[in-house]
Amino acid sequence: MKILFFDGYCSLCNNLVDWLVKQDQKSVLKFASLQGKTAQELLPSAYRAKADVDTVLYYREGKIYDRSTAIIKCLNDVGGPWVLLNALYIIPSPLRDLGYRFIASIRYKVFGKRDTCRIPLPEERQRLLP
Repeated sequence: MKILFFDGYCSLCNNLVDWLVKQDQKSVLKFASLQGKTAQELLPSAYRAKADVDTVLYYREGKIYDRSTAIIKCLNDVGGPWVLLNALYIIPSPLRDLGYRFIASIRYKVFGKRDTCRIPLPEERQRLLP
């Protein structure tokens, strides 16, 4: 199973999920809010304690990836032209994550914050986990 865990209150994160749903023509990805039931049940306690983390987590075949690595692996699984982003692995993860952390630190100021977690549309219900 491949699940992208995201901050359900973050507008940027929700926009990412909307975009990924459209890009993922084969429906290989599922999505769950870090604040939701699936995160509580599936993520180890070290990650559950960080429900307000400023990162996305990607659960893929029993392993958990975070920050830039999560995004690259997720896009690789979506396929298509996005596999070209594997070239970003040439950049050491601490440097990739520096940019990621900067965007994460300003995401609420620039993109806003929602009052409630994302509610799936009827056609998304199978892919957006509680």
